[in-house]
Amino acid sequence: MKFVTWNVNGLRACLKKDFMDSFRKLDADIFAIQETKMQPEQAIIDLPNYRQFWNSAERKGYSGTAIFSKIEPTNVEYGIGSPDFDREGRSITLEFEKFFFINIYSPNSRVKVGNESSRLEYRCRWENLLREYLLELDSRKPIVLCGDLNVAHQPIDLKNPSANHHNSGFTKEEREEFAKLLNAGFIDAFRQKYPDKIGAYTWWSYLRHARESNAGWRIDYFITSKSIQNLIQDVKIHDEILGSDHCPVEIEIEI
Repeated sequence: MKFVTWNVNGLRACLKKDFMDSFRKLDADIFAIQETKMQPEQAIIDLPNYRQFWNSAERKGYSGTAIFSKIEPTNVEYGIGSPDFDREGRSITLEFEKFFFINIYSPNSRVKVGNESSRLEYRCRWENLLREYLLELDSRKPIVLCGDLNVAHQPIDLKNPSANHHNSGFTKEEREEFAKLLNAGFIDAFRQKYPDKIGAYTWWSYLRHARESNAGWRIDYFITSKSIQNLIQDVKIHDEILGSDHCPVEIEIEI
């Protein structure tokens, strides 16, 4: 099976930038998107072979997740059971016979020197609740989690690690929380397949021609239960696909 994740940074804007062409070329069995920034009635997404699942934020034009699936799930859950986070439309869980598929858009911690609006504490609470949620699912059947997790785990996962130790997505706290997730029985599928690959990024700032110079970050992931790591065939970063400041990530897994 082929799964794809993509932070589209506003689906209505991405639809004007060849989203549907990219969607058709990737031809995923399950296609997860983050940062939809819309309610489902605000655009017509004509996908006759896919079932659509939307979790939009209460705040208009903000956050939001969606999943388009060729396969009918046995159950669907929106959120992780916490109103503080669930009102922001950050997760959708599809249950299938042999696995759970979870689409996640993690909060940005907004950490930057001099920034008094940091959400780092909020972000760490999210990490703890998410980990508990995933462990409960994993106790029943394996999980495949994907999405924009808003963290670069190791120095290899961003172009300029030395300049970003105190910035969102590369703080000590966020990286430690990500390590806790992996240590709880999960794997970073891309690093499992390509432990030493450098220059593999999924997000680039719109500033200073970052994408052209590949000054990026790898913050979009597929995370799976360790119990199914041998079923992973490949993980691909489609940095050739434009339309957002992120690019799609694909996993092929025999599940």
